[in-house]
Amino acid sequence: MEKNQKTADDDDGDLNDTNYDEFNGYTGSLFSSGAYEKDDEEMMDERRKERREQREKEEIEKYRMERSKIQQQFLDLKRKLAEVTEEEWLSIPEVGDARNKWQRNPCYEKLTPVPDSFIAKHLQSGESHTSVDPRQTQFGGLNTPYPGGLNTPYPGGMMPGLMTPGTGELDMRKIGQARNTLMGIRLSQVSDSVSGQTVVGPKGYLTDLNSMIPTHRGDINDIKKACLLLKSVRETNPHHPPAWKASAQLEEVTGKLQVMCPKSEDVWLEAARLQPGDRAKAVVAQAAWYLPQSVRIYIRAAELETDIRAKKRVLRKALEHVPNSMRLWKAAVELEEPENARIMLSWAVECCPTSVELGLALARLETYENARKVLNKAQENIPMDRHIWITAAKLEEASGNTQMVEKIIDRAIKSLRANGVEINREQWIQDAKECDKAGSVATCQAIMRAVIGIGIGIEEEDQKHTWMEDADSCAARNALECARTVDAYALQVFPSKKSVWPRAAYFEKNHGTRESLEAVLQRAVAHCPKAEVLWFMGAKSKWLADVPAARNILGRRASGCLSLIWEFLS
Repeated sequence: MEKNQKTADDDDGDLNDTNYDEFNGYTGSLFSSGAYEKDDEEMMDERRKERREQREKEEIEKYRMERSKIQQQFLDLKRKLAEVTEEEWLSIPEVGDARNKWQRNPCYEKLTPVPDSFIAKHLQSGESHTSVDPRQTQFGGLNTPYPGGLNTPYPGGMMPGLMTPGTGELDMRKIGQARNTLMGIRLSQVSDSVSGQTVVGPKGYLTDLNSMIPTHRGDINDIKKACLLLKSVRETNPHHPPAWKASAQLEEVTGKLQVMCPKSEDVWLEAARLQPGDRAKAVVAQAAWYLPQSVRIYIRAAELETDIRAKKRVLRKALEHVPNSMRLWKAAVELEEPENARIMLSWAVECCPTSVELGLALARLETYENARKVLNKAQENIPMDRHIWITAAKLEEASGNTQMVEKIIDRAIKSLRANGVEINREQWIQDAKECDKAGSVATCQAIMRAVIGIGIGIEEEDQKHTWMEDADSCAARNALECARTVDAYALQVFPSKKSVWPRAAYFEKNHGTRESLEAVLQRAVAHCPKAEVLWFMGAKSKWLADVPAARNILGRRASGCLSLIWEFLS
């Protein structure tokens, strides 16, 4: 109990007489035993706010007084600018270019080299010294003989690595000549002989070097210069074939050749070109050993042979290494007789199933049944080529099956479209012209009827204009059946057009027979009975051979146009 009472007295504060003041009372806090909460903190902060803001304001003003901005320093002067008159403004001098002129335009030290003419003048005037003392330093001083220098003869001062032995006198004349020679080489590299423009480029560098190669032995300086330049190219990139090829062309004058690229066709072919006869054959044989898949080397080897049997042997050996080369097969077939060529083409088609040219060549040499099999197989392997279909149509026409020609061409158009091939009207018309010139009339007509309406407008005038242009183009190139087919198709589409029939009649008159002309005119007057021109053309055609028939034609058309008839007869 006593202990608890003592604790309560301690909590009330120290009430000793030493803590008592007669004016202020006890110095201890009356609320020291209470809890200091957040509300108390906010209340105290509110009481100190005004005093804190006043203190911060005084500190800011003091800081601005000590470290004021330039615009604040001249604020009073800027206010006085409002009192300046216009005359005073105009009297203010301009700053000009004198301010900081030396910093903006510094004067650099200029160093000018001594020209060669100055040196030559002194040489002619009797100067005895035309060289520079090797002891002379870069800045005009001489090597000192005293111990303080780097090049000293005294013992202990000669440090290893610091003393460089003299190399003799420097001949200024030789230096000038070497500089002129080097400048000439550089100018010849970068200047065009025609216009003087610079033509140096990474792609045309070797081309320029080839143009510098001399064609005779007389110009030794050009040979040396070209040798140096080509040597630089070879050393820079020793595995670049054109560099060695250009070097070989240069060495052709002396008969030398260097081979550093055994896998390059160009180098081997150039080496074979430079060698005569049997040596060239040996070079090509060695090249074939390095490049067994090179078609160009085998072709060159066959060209070097003079005997037909030797050529065949070379090409057959080449086909053993490269059986899928169409170029080798063609060269080998051209040397064979028709029967052997047919056998070789059958092998070629097996090795090159996607070759249209080989397949068509085999079809031409085979019989009708075998040719059909060859073409059917080619259509399976190459479904996107139109020439196979055209050849099949020509084959059927040649065998007399003209009724199959139209079906084959129509099937070709559908098959090509199904495989995503665009039907090019101009290409097909060109194929029809070639068939016309080759005598395949049915194939020509079938192609023209199949493609003549593709790729043109739907307007009648556009169609008629396009077809008339096609007919004129075919007639101009002597493709008469193509032109006749176009006219027949136009007459079928526009039978009542008066402007179409006269053109077809004139075409038959110029390129056809009298029977074909009369047949066209008979159809014309049947479809256009009121076209007097067609009647007159028919009567005139009959008049040349059968006058009563001409009178009969005019009599049939006599009613309603007597004046025109009498004018025609007169």
